[in-house]
Amino acid sequence: MLLFCLFTMAPISYLLGQQIGNVVYVDAKELTLIGKANPTPHHYHRIDTLQYQTMPAAVKKLFTNSAGLAIVFKTNSNTISARWTTANPKTSSNMTAIAHKGLDLYIKRDGEWIFAGVGRPTVNSTTAQVVQNMEDGEKECLLYLPLYDEIKSLEIGVAEDSFIEPSVNPFRKKVLIYGSSITQGASASRPGMAYPARLSRKSGINFINLGLSGNGKMHQPVADMLADIEADAYILDCAANPSPDEISQRTGYLVKTIRNRYPGAPIIMIQSVVREGGNFDVKVKERVTGQNKNFKHEFEKLKSAGIKDLYFIEGELLGTDHEGTTDGVHPNDLGFDRILDVIENPILEILRQYGV
Repeated sequence: MLLFCLFTMAPISYLLGQQIGNVVYVDAKELTLIGKANPTPHHYHRIDTLQYQTMPAAVKKLFTNSAGLAIVFKTNSNTISARWTTANPKTSSNMTAIAHKGLDLYIKRDGEWIFAGVGRPTVNSTTAQVVQNMEDGEKECLLYLPLYDEIKSLEIGVAEDSFIEPSVNPFRKKVLIYGSSITQGASASRPGMAYPARLSRKSGINFINLGLSGNGKMHQPVADMLADIEADAYILDCAANPSPDEISQRTGYLVKTIRNRYPGAPIIMIQSVVREGGNFDVKVKERVTGQNKNFKHEFEKLKSAGIKDLYFIEGELLGTDHEGTTDGVHPNDLGFDRILDVIENPILEILRQYGV
């Protein structure tokens, strides 16, 4: 009985974790994972790809990336560390290593999520201190996972004399965003700077990141998969990857498939960014012009055919000074600021109409 009492009175970090020096590590699976569309057998995959065998191999691989996923927890520790392993030893040439395979911590202060620190990755297995020398007291923490890699394991470390415990999801409802590498987060500097994550922190709404780098092409099996996910709204930011002809061929099926399953959920279509690579490359300019023209045309056809609760957002997504990208395609943090300047208010206004 004495042993039982001592055990139950111990801090949760001792119950769940492993002590290394003055830091106790807790398996992040014992905390709260947010940002997933539905549960999956693999804890850190966005979609259960085994359930959807006919999806293209590249799509299934990208759904193992942890873009948009985050761990929420509470702790009174003055320091937070992490150790994690990822699948891919390489990083992208147009992204920071932190965004690609690192961690990004926010802590709530006076009701607002404030950036606190990053986990800088070192190849595939990393142990890193994320933040230290914090004031005493309980902190509500939001730790974003890598945008472009697969998490194999993750542990959160806190001071040995402190507690760590799961927190409730701070975001309400469920809004899916299906799209391209821009949706996934390229080329934000950190995982928490991807625009779906920023929308969640600003609005308190649970935006689910289903970006597929180079592969948000509205494939039929992906459309069927999206329709299996019940959500309060669906955002289609997927004009950047398909060819103009593919947009004409596939948009109707995607929208109608979602609408048939969820008659009252708003569907919001967003035009593609105008790629800065098209400033001088006339073929790039012609392709993007065709993508946006055809996407808008499909929207108008669907509206004319009686599809209700369908919306379209367009505008100068990257601004007009040609400084909003990293590589002529993917937004830098300035570019994501400008995208949000165009899309945030219309999205939130539409969602308010539906009680989201």
